[in-house]
Amino acid sequence: MAVTRAFIYSPKAPVRLGIYSQAVVVDRTMYISGQLGLDPATGQLVTGGTSQEAKQALINMGEILKAANCDYNHVIKTTVLLADINDFNCVNEVYKQYFKSNFPARAAYQVAALPRGGRVEIEAVAILGPIVNATLEQKL
Repeated sequence: MAVTRAFIYSPKAPVRLGIYSQAVVVDRTMYISGQLGLDPATGQLVTGGTSQEAKQALINMGEILKAANCDYNHVIKTTVLLADINDFNCVNEVYKQYFKSNFPARAAYQVAALPRGGRVEIEAVAILGPIVNATLEQKL
């Protein structure tokens, strides 16, 4: 049985810098490529440091989510790449403005370098369609 693969594109998010898609959907799962703090209008990193880059990266992610009729509540996993792990708390302050409850699973790493000299890049996995939140607790 064939699986459908769809490509998501938003003109309100930066045009891709390489040979990749902004997002790919397989079944109800959307894989969003890493978003830098690029201004979609100029294609340049926003000014103001790590906080502003993180904010713009999440805004860009939001535009891609909108293109798939989703929002931040549909995100189930993120990966945060940092040029300096000391910016972790700074990024958290921005991150919690977009993810307010039922937080996605997350990993964060310091990397040697990011494209365009960026300070932060954020990728995500989201689920399309209606979502019902539940809590599973292990009982001993």
